[in-house]
Amino acid sequence: MMESDEYRTIKASSSGIFKDRGSKFIAHACRVGSAEEAKRIIEEVKKDYRDARHHCYAYKIGTEDDNWRVNDDGEPSGTAGRPILGQISSFELSNVLIVVVRYFGGTLLGAGGLINAYRNAARNALENSIIITEHLKVKIHISFPYEAMNAVMKIIKDENPEQSNQVFENSCSLDLCFRKSDKDRLIGRLSIIEGITINDLPSLD
Repeated sequence: MMESDEYRTIKASSSGIFKDRGSKFIAHACRVGSAEEAKRIIEEVKKDYRDARHHCYAYKIGTEDDNWRVNDDGEPSGTAGRPILGQISSFELSNVLIVVVRYFGGTLLGAGGLINAYRNAARNALENSIIITEHLKVKIHISFPYEAMNAVMKIIKDENPEQSNQVFENSCSLDLCFRKSDKDRLIGRLSIIEGITINDLPSLD
């Protein structure tokens, strides 16, 4: 059973292809961290395949079930984006975008044929990918007087978060990045140090 801050995603971009009665469906699966990043990649794919008839896609961001989008790009409603999203869900993935471009082969495939084609192209791309488990991460900024340095660094040594933007002067500060499930424990330990202030920073997926 996966922990609350774990999710499955793909390690790197991958592709797949499916053909049916002259039509060619080329799928590109990409790892994305936001809807904005997904939109940028979709536009890049459209430029790369500007001569294709359709550029259909689906993506899912984060571990909740409400941050997703599908687009049929001119195909009959429900025949492209939904089958693509279905494969993302079937592989239990998050932070994944799949764009399937179609080159029309002259023969209409019908709703069932389209659903089958987009589903298989998306599945093929994911079967060609490496699936990994990642952890949701959060980031905080802490500041503290120099006198508290030893106490702070002992906790950091114990917890081993990622550190950045370190300033060690009379007034010290640094950013810490760590698993979301560790947040309550780490902040609980830090907050008892005299003179420390802790602020949340934008979280990372």
